[in-house]
Amino acid sequence: MRISVIGCGYVGLVTGACLANLGNEVTCMDIDRERIEKLNQGILPFYEPGLRDLVELNSREGRLRFTVDVKRAVHDSDIIFIAVNTPSAADGSGDMSYVLAAAREIGAAMDSYKVVVVKSTVPVGSSSKIREAIAASQRSKLAFDVVSNPEFLREGEAVHDFMLPDRVIIGAESEAAKKIMIDIYKPIERTGRPIMVTDINTAELVKYVSNAMLATRISFMNEVSRLCEAVGADVKVVAKGIGLDSRIGPRFLQAGAGYGGSCFPKDVKALVHMLKSRSLPAGILDGVDRMNELQKAYVARKVLGVLGDPKGKKVAVWGLSFKPKTDDMRDAPSIVIISELQRHGVQVAVFDPVAMNNARKLLKNVEYASNPYEAAKAADCIVVVTEWDEFRELDRVRLKSLMNSPSIVDARNIYEPDEMRAHGFGYVGIGR
Repeated sequence: MRISVIGCGYVGLVTGACLANLGNEVTCMDIDRERIEKLNQGILPFYEPGLRDLVELNSREGRLRFTVDVKRAVHDSDIIFIAVNTPSAADGSGDMSYVLAAAREIGAAMDSYKVVVVKSTVPVGSSSKIREAIAASQRSKLAFDVVSNPEFLREGEAVHDFMLPDRVIIGAESEAAKKIMIDIYKPIERTGRPIMVTDINTAELVKYVSNAMLATRISFMNEVSRLCEAVGADVKVVAKGIGLDSRIGPRFLQAGAGYGGSCFPKDVKALVHMLKSRSLPAGILDGVDRMNELQKAYVARKVLGVLGDPKGKKVAVWGLSFKPKTDDMRDAPSIVIISELQRHGVQVAVFDPVAMNNARKLLKNVEYASNPYEAAKAADCIVVVTEWDEFRELDRVRLKSLMNSPSIVDARNIYEPDEMRAHGFGYVGIGR
């Protein structure tokens, strides 16, 4: 199929590369000329395991192209994916300006029937606005369909998630659009991993509710972790015990430093806005959002408690990205934790395997170390903020010899308390 993707950010680039890898002819378009020039040189704008190989292979074989020319992208395709950013507006709602701008450009360039697929996360009911924007921009009246096809890509696992999805959600109204979308995704449909076709509003809402449910599980366990500390229970064992219940399951029950990234924070806020704008209660999701913000500060307080008088003390922060296997710093808990430590006069050294370049744009007055040991040198405490695998089995003896005071605040519970204490470390976890 001939496909274009408008927007070469995280979702757009992954979508375009994976669709090209399925044999489609894909044109990826973005208004950022520097980004397109770099992509044509094989330089990706972000870190994502496996994506570089897909881009290089499909570019080399001519199935994947990059351009700043929206007219070319529209003319060269029958299906156009909109995958531009929808940041949070001041009131928490999703900002539709980039999506509507893309829709107007598509309408103005349209030369034949197109299926316009909204991959961006948009407020429920946005399809009518997108349809109106396209129609109003057309130079001559041409038929088109608008489809909702929300993405469920985990950063760090995006290529896998696209090629082996739990489900594909398609919101469409016309039979022609439904058939085209099913044909696109048929190669990756598997038993028990269905293509689910529904109306557009339902498809749009599935995305928000999915992320809000996962965020709720995280905030719920973070709240439970406080009770575990108060009564002397272990939140990891509690999570395992409830996760064995088939009605609950084990995933997203890890207490820690809170969630971050480009999806959970803004999608929870957007869902709260949707509820309140319709005069509906949003108590649960308000609580989820509030608990997540409290948890970041809670971790900082744990570190300050270890330090005693914090002024002049040094803390090593291991992990800066909001989760492992990505360099994404958006809404990362590390930002709040470091800011709070600095506010109390703490010197901070940081290390992250892939997010250091992005961190330099956000974090000031910190020492950037080349490895975890360098960050820990002369530190009074280490705080593990992102659970990168390489932090799990570091040389404890070497670490202890480097530090002023061998203390660890394990904000992701990656270590066993008894083992760390046996190596001579003061250990503080979350809910343990």
